[in-house]
Amino acid sequence: MKKIVNKRTYNTNTATKIGTYCEGQFGDPAGYEESLYKTKKGQYFLHGIGGAESKYPEEDLVPVTKEEANAWYSAHVE
Repeated sequence: MKKIVNKRTYNTNTATKIGTYCEGQFGDPAGYEESLYKTKKGQYFLHGIGGAESKYPEEDLVPVTKEEANAWYSAHVE
């Protein structure tokens, strides 16, 4: 997925995936998958996709700060 936010381009195909978190089971309407990425320029973002009742009812990409990325990683990957 590629998205421009505040004149910055974020792209899951060119960024480095750092970690992935899954909530629920495949087919669960409230389930979702969320992955943390880092761009070549050092920007972080979350990419998410999920069921119709999840926090990602449509595929989305959300920029996050380094601090938010560290907190997400600590909570979901470590």
